[in-house]
Amino acid sequence: MLTWICKNIGVIIICAVLIAIVAAIIISMIRNKKKGRSSCGCGCSCCPMEETCHTDKI
Repeated sequence: MLTWICKNIGVIIICAVLIAIVAAIIISMIRNKKKGRSSCGCGCSCCPMEETCHTDKI
């Protein structure tokens, strides 16, 4: 088992970094959703789907 880990340490590190990046992105999206921010980064005032997207706030 230790030999396999030593032979594949590069792949293991890369996978761990990618998992950390994806987790950070998901956490950021959840925090933004809870704060009421939009996912596109701009306001909804000029969005053509404004009335159908946020019907509960109207």
